[in-house]
Amino acid sequence: MVLLGAALRREALLFLLAVQFLTRLPLPQHLDYSPTRLGAARRYFPLVGIVVGSLGALVYGAAVILRLPQVMAALLATAATILVTGAFHEDGLADTFDGLGAFSRERMLAIMQDSRIGVFGAVGLGVTLALKTAALASLPVALAMACLVASHGLSRLSNVVVAATSPYVRNSGAGSLLAGRLGRGGTSLAAATGLGCLAMVMMLSVSDALSGIAGLALGHLAMRGLYEKRLGGHTGDTQGAVQQWSELGFYLGVLTWHSR
Repeated sequence: MVLLGAALRREALLFLLAVQFLTRLPLPQHLDYSPTRLGAARRYFPLVGIVVGSLGALVYGAAVILRLPQVMAALLATAATILVTGAFHEDGLADTFDGLGAFSRERMLAIMQDSRIGVFGAVGLGVTLALKTAALASLPVALAMACLVASHGLSRLSNVVVAATSPYVRNSGAGSLLAGRLGRGGTSLAAATGLGCLAMVMMLSVSDALSGIAGLALGHLAMRGLYEKRLGGHTGDTQGAVQQWSELGFYLGVLTWHSR
């Protein structure tokens, strides 16, 4: 029992570290942090995504109950997820698009470290957010809410896949703490959480869930295709970009099938 209690406390700490890293939710500031623990906390990234997506779904549902137009509900839900994460992934997407305008690997890495947003970043982020909002607004309410939860969980699993299959190309930075493969237990937990996300959509429609997964995979691969050959790996910013396009790909995949 003592060993079980210690193991549960360790897992709870890892989950809280994952929440602290990925969101702006109020938590104790003095968690027992270490780089090794943060790396292990990746197993809970999909679960944190479920928390973020659930908050977005609650806002979506509340807006619908208040009889706001669905496009407004989708905008408010998207804004809620941005607020709870502090635009963490959106910032990475904008920086990645700015970097893609460079002509060399070195210049691309330098641009992505610049805190200012350029034209490519603004346009790329704006179009991505517009597409996400439009896709959510075009789905039935229950399906849109399920997709919010599922896509946020699965897109964080998408990040875990990137870290396990692509080298981190900077010498330092937060992304360096999250690179590399998880152990078998961590990988199994992250994957199981992702399957749980998918099951939420399957409860409404198996075909919608499968088309969402196909769209997510295409979004994941498309973003990696844009940056990976040029960089020879990934950075923290490109992880944010992969999350955003994986999420978008899930919505578009579901919408493409559902609108047939």
